[in-house]
Amino acid sequence: EFATPGGVAPVADEASLAPEMNDGNDVRPELDAIDALKQPLNLSDVALDDYDAVFYPGGHGPMEDLAVDATSGKLIADTLAAGKPVAIVCHGPAALLPARDENGDPVVKGRKLTAFSNEEERAGGNADNAKWLLEDRLREDGAELSVGEAWQPNVVVDGDLLTGQNPASSKPLAEELKKR
Repeated sequence: EFATPGGVAPVADEASLAPEMNDGNDVRPELDAIDALKQPLNLSDVALDDYDAVFYPGGHGPMEDLAVDATSGKLIADTLAAGKPVAIVCHGPAALLPARDENGDPVVKGRKLTAFSNEEERAGGNADNAKWLLEDRLREDGAELSVGEAWQPNVVVDGDLLTGQNPASSKPLAEELKKR
């Protein structure tokens, strides 16, 4: 099942759909065939008890909407507090920014994780246009960020928080989540 703030259908990052980003494959037909993406649940209607895990994709969308969405932040904090896995890849860790623990501290404080790096943002040509960089913001909130080589798979697991650095980390992150 898919959920978004307000139940709005997500818009795919066009660059992520390019065949060169998908082992030469045209993924648009597969994406278009996922009817649940056309009418996602409203994030505020998600009942954590109905799910075994929560997964956040990447793309620049999370940088704009999920980085400031209190409902999403609460879902993440509640999921981690319940001992259920939260897996997040690429720019998706921006959704961790509004997540707070029971003391009001950022859930990333003192946690090991990874996310799209400043180096990758610069190499992708978006750093100069960004209001802020994800790596910097997560470090400011106290995350122990481990970034690997640009564009190479890098997955960091800290308890029930599983993070992948970039698109190349999607598959190994999914494999790690399946182990839970």
